[in-house]
Amino acid sequence: MSGTDSFDYVLVGGGTAAGILAYRLGEAGHSVCVLEAGPPDRNIYIHIPAGFSKTLFHPTLTWQFKTDPDPATGNRSAPYTQGKTLGGSSSLNGMIYNRGQAADYDGWAQMGNRGWSYDDILPYFRRTERRVAPDVAPDSRYRGDAGRLTVTTAQWPNKLEPAFIASAHNAGHPINADYNGAKQEGVGRYQSAISKGRRLSTATAFLHPAAKKFGVDIRTDALATRIVLDGKRATGVAYRRGGVEKTVTARREVIVCAGAINSPKLLQLSGIGPAELLQSAGVPVQHDLPGVGENFRDHYSPRIVARAKPGIDSINLHVTGLPLLRQIALWAMGRPSVLATSPARIHLFGKSDPGMERPDYAMMFAPASFKMGLVGVLDDFPGMTCGVWQQRPQSAGYVRIASPDVDAPPHVNPRWLTEIEDQRVVLAALRAARKIYATEPLASLIDQELFPGADYESDEQLMTFAREKGATSYHLVGTCKMGPATDARAVVDPELRVHGMTGLRVVDSSIMPMIPSANTAAATMMIAEKASDMILKG
Repeated sequence: MSGTDSFDYVLVGGGTAAGILAYRLGEAGHSVCVLEAGPPDRNIYIHIPAGFSKTLFHPTLTWQFKTDPDPATGNRSAPYTQGKTLGGSSSLNGMIYNRGQAADYDGWAQMGNRGWSYDDILPYFRRTERRVAPDVAPDSRYRGDAGRLTVTTAQWPNKLEPAFIASAHNAGHPINADYNGAKQEGVGRYQSAISKGRRLSTATAFLHPAAKKFGVDIRTDALATRIVLDGKRATGVAYRRGGVEKTVTARREVIVCAGAINSPKLLQLSGIGPAELLQSAGVPVQHDLPGVGENFRDHYSPRIVARAKPGIDSINLHVTGLPLLRQIALWAMGRPSVLATSPARIHLFGKSDPGMERPDYAMMFAPASFKMGLVGVLDDFPGMTCGVWQQRPQSAGYVRIASPDVDAPPHVNPRWLTEIEDQRVVLAALRAARKIYATEPLASLIDQELFPGADYESDEQLMTFAREKGATSYHLVGTCKMGPATDARAVVDPELRVHGMTGLRVVDSSIMPMIPSANTAAATMMIAEKASDMILKG
């Protein structure tokens, strides 16, 4: 700590966006304080890519929310994990680096967000990354080569991955060596934030260097309880640390970077949000802003699991006993190992109708079978898993506080599969995945489909499976929607300033007006890069 409680900028949250933002603001000579509710990112499993399965539900490294039951998904209360440590979800996620489609961001601009078209934001994607691809020369028009975040294509030799790619191609899908380049459509290997066998988060790539180089003040185990307001101006943040209530002052701005659940929650606890909701929760209304907590979107993923035939290798055979010791030794020597891979290895972006201009569903294939399709819980036999999702779901839900107690969980519901179009695309994606499974050469490597199984064949049966067994892809966005003042549901303007307030911005995945056709970490990093320039330009 610097010994002061007054800074130019106070960032709430030490996650994916905050790490980059703190680095850029500190680099420019500003004093910055970062408040992170969780502990430091010292747990060894954070830094080993395969440790994903150990940290996903870790009681101190994660926020564990639950969705409100919804008829569209079998009236289940589904678990929702978010990172609660330095690096946030970038310290716990699947490490996939996936930007999405150019049309996603052009769509943001067409919604009234000037400066957010693909041409506008591409330089920020490039600024973050250092793409390392020994087998394919990166296209410098799209890819960066000097950023702080190394993006690689992690290797682990096996038969299932090339078989899936070949079968997808034989089923009519093009091969695509770089889905973050000129076009997204096609099948190929995922790119990941992994370097030299270790996970790269925005904490390791940006936040810790910001503290070392620029004196950024990082306070862990510091739970923000409310934004301190002077009328319509944010002047600081009240937080709890070690059982003591404290306040830190922001001379320029308070910047909320707490994620798609905790950012709207903090605004609402501070009296900024829908007046009727705040009054019903017992929170005095400071600023009536109807969109706070609305427009909540997420990718919903049912997963098809198959058992491999005897003699076919998969990750399942390398996670216990002597095989695991061998993988640890390979990892220590810097050689390809299951410890140095992300949970999803192969991508496919396809169209539910061949007449479409761009893909509308995604597949993630892993040479590993997971129990009941649950990510991170491996079967004890060799197999494979293919998860699918609708890329741009129309279904949207909410995040709403239930009381003024900061420790009380909010009501959370993305309302998955409530829109008919989302149901149609998910069904098409499930059938496309099954077609690939039934196509050579992969078909000869499969013993049987285990989940959902051959009994699920009709559209009605497959939709029942999707409703009852699908799960989050952890791509939470939209709850502090970016949009012009004419948009009644907008929370922040295109400069990410909270409408009707001064000295207050939101910079994280919650500002996305629509979910991109991608995992959301890369887009969140881009948002932070762009936000830093907007803030520094005044």
